[in-house]
Amino acid sequence: MKINEVEQLVGITKRNIRFYEKEGLLNPSRNADNGYRDYADADVECLRRIKLLRKLDVPMEEIRKMQQGVLTLDDGLRRHIIQLEREQANLATIRSLCQTLADAGEQLANLDAGRWLEEMDRMEEEGTRFVNIRKHDTITRYAGPVIAALVFIALMAGLMVLMIWGLTVDPEEAPPIGLSIFLIAIPVVVILGVLLALWQRIKQIQGGEEDAASKY
Repeated sequence: MKINEVEQLVGITKRNIRFYEKEGLLNPSRNADNGYRDYADADVECLRRIKLLRKLDVPMEEIRKMQQGVLTLDDGLRRHIIQLEREQANLATIRSLCQTLADAGEQLANLDAGRWLEEMDRMEEEGTRFVNIRKHDTITRYAGPVIAALVFIALMAGLMVLMIWGLTVDPEEAPPIGLSIFLIAIPVVVILGVLLALWQRIKQIQGGEEDAASKY
């Protein structure tokens, strides 16, 4: 059967299906005539099992081990239960600390953050995991500059393509070769400038902003 049929039967997108194939969790056969994937009933059942386990938040690596026989379903799920219990205990500890802070009746302007941070350091030594703001906050900061740079580079690249196309459509009416090279070089220089600015911005984030975040 085709991937569209599998998508309807299992209730997951084609993108999911291809991703699981790429990860080696699914290996459909190929049609000898056209080379297209030919999904069998066994592939549909395999995808349903993957869907079930992923909806339970079982990691794909654990699913792979189950498929390979390294882990039984029972072993894999029991390992997952232990991980869930650890996460639940961790969240319960964080919730308890939040409740203690809320019950203290302090205002933000007067909050003795240093004392609480020392307490959190002690809790981390005992196994509690708080949010890694060095990783979380700086990754968020990368998004804006990178997206803006990519959009601008795409526009400049499109302009270059249009200029090259315009210069080659009617060679007889094209400007001198020196002027043509100059016109094409303009967006190239702009793109290089944007990439340099992006690189410098990333260095700033990695340097000053990450160093500041690492103090927490």
